[in-house]
Amino acid sequence: MTTSQTWRPNATYRTPPDTGSRLASFIDAMIDIGQTGQVFGPHGIGKTATFFSHIRESYPDTALVFVPAANLTPDDLLVNAPVREDGELVLRQLVMSQLRPGKPFVLLIDDSLQAGETIQSQLMQIACNWTLGEHDLRQLGCVGVFLTDNESLAETSARRSDLAILDRMVTVRVTANDTAWRTTLAARHRDWNLQPFFDVWKSLGPELRELLSPRTMEHVLANAREGFPLRWALPLVNGERLRLAETRGQKSIDRTKEILDRLATALGVENPSTIPDPVRQVLRAALRNRWCVLLQGPPGCGKTELVRETIRTELGHEPLYFSLPVTNVEDLCVPLPTADGTLENLLSRPFTGDGSKAIVWDEYNRPKDKAAFARLMEITQEWSLAGQPIRGLRAQVAIQNPPYHLGRKLLVSRNNIAQATRFTVSLQVDPGDIPANEWLIAQYGSVAETVLEWWKHDIDDEGREWITKRTLERLVKLHRRGLPLELATIYLGDGEYAPVPLTALIDRLANRQVTGLAEIAADVRHWESRLRSEAASPEGGNGGDLVHQVLANAELSQLRRHSKVVTRLVALLPPKLRATYLVGVAEDRQRFWIEVFAKIPR
Repeated sequence: MTTSQTWRPNATYRTPPDTGSRLASFIDAMIDIGQTGQVFGPHGIGKTATFFSHIRESYPDTALVFVPAANLTPDDLLVNAPVREDGELVLRQLVMSQLRPGKPFVLLIDDSLQAGETIQSQLMQIACNWTLGEHDLRQLGCVGVFLTDNESLAETSARRSDLAILDRMVTVRVTANDTAWRTTLAARHRDWNLQPFFDVWKSLGPELRELLSPRTMEHVLANAREGFPLRWALPLVNGERLRLAETRGQKSIDRTKEILDRLATALGVENPSTIPDPVRQVLRAALRNRWCVLLQGPPGCGKTELVRETIRTELGHEPLYFSLPVTNVEDLCVPLPTADGTLENLLSRPFTGDGSKAIVWDEYNRPKDKAAFARLMEITQEWSLAGQPIRGLRAQVAIQNPPYHLGRKLLVSRNNIAQATRFTVSLQVDPGDIPANEWLIAQYGSVAETVLEWWKHDIDDEGREWITKRTLERLVKLHRRGLPLELATIYLGDGEYAPVPLTALIDRLANRQVTGLAEIAADVRHWESRLRSEAASPEGGNGGDLVHQVLANAELSQLRRHSKVVTRLVALLPPKLRATYLVGVAEDRQRFWIEVFAKIPR
């Protein structure tokens, strides 16, 4: 199929660009001469995408059989199984059903260096002879065999060095300039002129261009579309946000903010530092756009509950939930011999059916074993399981803890940049991003309000990090049972608990004199008088500062409960303090303050 037959003008390319890529030409040549092609290149440059698009457009009657080698287990490709022939049982070698598509096919073995030793032996038979066990792939319809990977030792510990194997293949090394990623992105974002965007990337040095791979550039565009901070497009590698840094002499210069701001300017969008209610906004965008997103945050801050609640609200039913520490590969799929002599993977029941689905991968960086994580990688990369697309899958959300928290190492696994760049949004979640406070108040009433007042006003930032939302709930429960509050805090061993003083909380719970919204509302005339006496100064006074702090920290349910008092007091605060209530807050809270301001006498 020619470019002119499929070409549609867009804002970037008004006329058909030269879409012929070096990789596409290599694919054509290998199919024509019947040789195995080996393709090496950095992650995220569009190697796999080029195969999918080129085979679909140039060979419309040919299937692309995509096999992610890193996700294979030894019995996936080939297995000996008893089958009945002419009335008796015989042992036959059965091949995976994808290798019998019923029409000509090109076999693409992706991440070929990341497979285990047993799989490597099977793959090498395919690459050298186009056979697998007793099966001749040519007789099954194979017209091309390709192996792809990034040979960087940062992503794989293997090297293909056997000359007898290497002599059977034609190998090409490609870069981002050898694939048609610009044309693909321009077609996806038809209304945006992406030429200035591409020019920024082109102006960068090789070191920065490799860090800011085409796949990451695609994520930048997706985040820009939603008005999200562009840094969320940069992957989290071993818990740390990738820095766009280049080496100058002996120094490493971090250019992340500068480059992301330039990309935002090229697109004509803002690059905000943050947005209100980030977790729920990301989850809703993921469901709208069919994204795979990663949420990383400290333990106990309520990430998982908020994710499940938000997805439940949006979909109308529970998400598919898997906790990786207890997930086996058999929980996802199992190969099953069939009567026609193939291996058909039997998918777990939750993955079947046409209904809308979202998957939550909890404790993503704590997998039980490599086999289960390998299967998981296929789902997050290709939205398929054992080669079968998961119908109705609208979003995937991976949730994990950082490698370190409060100076202590957590028992999580490492990742590489190729794995990390699979997520459209990689969000580092702060406890303040999780609206768990309202839930605590709804569940536990006035005791929870008292505990939250202590958490907000009486301890410092480090103390708040030690007292997670999960700990707050335990404090409420233990107080109700009359148990020592120290037992609710994190136990560190040898009789030591989290280093947070609880005296002020004990005082609050004992109803000693404190100042919160409820106390101010109970004596509103006194506070009005105090604020009027301070009104002569444009800077206000201590009373105004205290009222402002209480209002700013109050939960929305508390503000609504005392809305008349809030309106009376806000009218007496300096305008510069009132303006802060609308900055960087969630939409429902912003709407409340607009309603309050509208009631203030002019």
